[in-house]
Amino acid sequence: MKVALCYDHLNKFGGAERVLLSLHELFPDAPLYSAVIDKRQATWAREFKVRSSFMQRLPGAATRHERYPGLPVFAFESFDFSEFDVVISITSAEAKGIVTSPDTLHICYCLTPTRYLWSHYWDYFKRPLLRKLSLPVVSLLRLWDGFAAARPDRYIAISKTIQRRIWKYYRQNSSVIYPSVDTEKFQPKVDKIKLDPYFLVVSRLVTYKHIEIAIKACNDLKLPLRIVGIGSEFGKLTALAGHTIKFMGEVSDKELVRLYQNCKALIAPQEEDFGISMVEALACGKPVIAFRSGAACEFVTPHVTGELFYPQSVGALTEILRTFAASQYNSRLCSESAERFSSLQFKRNFLHYIEKEWEQFRQTASVTK
Repeated sequence: MKVALCYDHLNKFGGAERVLLSLHELFPDAPLYSAVIDKRQATWAREFKVRSSFMQRLPGAATRHERYPGLPVFAFESFDFSEFDVVISITSAEAKGIVTSPDTLHICYCLTPTRYLWSHYWDYFKRPLLRKLSLPVVSLLRLWDGFAAARPDRYIAISKTIQRRIWKYYRQNSSVIYPSVDTEKFQPKVDKIKLDPYFLVVSRLVTYKHIEIAIKACNDLKLPLRIVGIGSEFGKLTALAGHTIKFMGEVSDKELVRLYQNCKALIAPQEEDFGISMVEALACGKPVIAFRSGAACEFVTPHVTGELFYPQSVGALTEILRTFAASQYNSRLCSESAERFSSLQFKRNFLHYIEKEWEQFRQTASVTK
C-alpha cells in the first residue's frame, strides 16, 4: 500500500502539525504534498519528503499564502497522485480538493469544514463593509468548497463536533478518530513543591479564541492568570490585562508541562474543534474550565474533570471562578480521562481504519472492473 499525505500550508506548528508527525511515524515513506512550505517556520517538516505546488515560486506565498485568495484551489488540483494507492488529506481548507484517479483511495482527515466560509464566517467578517466587499469571493469559494467536499472517498472527523459540521455543511458521513496527545510527556506532577496558584490559558491569540473573556474575568476577581501563546490579538489583549495577568509568549514543551502541572485549572473560553490544550491539561491531572460548546462537551465532565460555563460571557465565567476550588477535583481521574487520546491509541485506530477501508476499496474496485 503506497501512501501519500497532503496538507494545506506548511508555515506554522500546532495541533494539525502534531497529527502530521504522528502519521509520519505510521507511514515514514509517504511524501507530504502542500501548496507552500515556509522552511523557516516549518522546521519540523524536515523529516518529510515535501512536494510543494507552483505557488512556492510566487513572491511571498510561502509566508503569506492568504495574499493569493483562491489560488490554492488550483494548486491542489495540479498535483498528480496516480502513483499512490491511498492519499490522506489532512485539512481545514483546500487540500480536500485534490483530484485522484478511480484506483486511488482518498481519505480526508477533516480538522473542520473551512472555518471562514462556514461555521465561523461571522467571526471572520464582522465589519459590514468587509463582509460586503468580500461576498463575491466568499460565494465563489463556497461553491468550490462544496464541489471539493464531494471528492474524498472517505471522511474522518477529529471529534464528534466536527462530525456534525461535516454533515451540516458537506452532507458527508464520517467516522471519528481523535487526534493524539503525548500522554507520556504530559503527566501529573510528581514532586510536592507548591508554587503560587494561577489559572492558565494555552491558545493562539486570535479573535475567535475569545481570550478577552478569561482576561476580563480574572481582572474582575483579581485572580492570577498566565497566558501561553502568540497571535494577531496580542496588542489588544495586553491592553486589557490587569496586573494579575502574565503573558508567557511561546514556551518550550518542558516549560509548558510545568505550567500545566502547577496551575489551578486551564481556562478555555473558546469553542474548540478538538482542543489539544484541554487534553494536555487533563493528562497533567488538572481540571478544565471551558465554554459549554464544541469538543469541550466531549472531554469535560462537570464536577469531576472540570466545569462548563454558558453563555460565552465574562459573567458566566466569573460565576464559576468566584467559587472554584481546585482541591475538589481528583488529579488521577483527570489524568485517566486523557488516556484515550494517547499516541499509541491514535496510531492503532488510524492504521486499523486505513487498512480496513483500503481492503474494502480494493474489493469494490475489482468487482466493478
